[in-house]
Amino acid sequence: MQTEVQTVGCLKAATEILGDKWTPQLLRYFINEESVRFCQLQDLVGGINPRTLSARLSSLEESGVVEKLSSDTSSRCEYRLTEKGLDIMPILKDMQTWSDKYAPNEI
Repeated sequence: MQTEVQTVGCLKAATEILGDKWTPQLLRYFINEESVRFCQLQDLVGGINPRTLSARLSSLEESGVVEKLSSDTSSRCEYRLTEKGLDIMPILKDMQTWSDKYAPNEI
């Protein structure tokens, strides 16, 4: 019985990071990019309120999934994946594969 609880607990940790509407959509843009600017993410995702985007990025930063890179010469900041964030990428790729197979008309 203990094994079942531990398995669910492990799943819970992943869903705490990936379980909201916007986070997987945001993270997928890091698959091909080393770093992404806030305004790029806002344009790429489309329909996300800037406050929501800021909150999601802050949450990902607090979780250790992304890190914020500030530039001394510009007011712009960029975000990039940490090692923990890079480890999430296979999960997102599997989610994309599943979506392609079962919901091809909804993407």
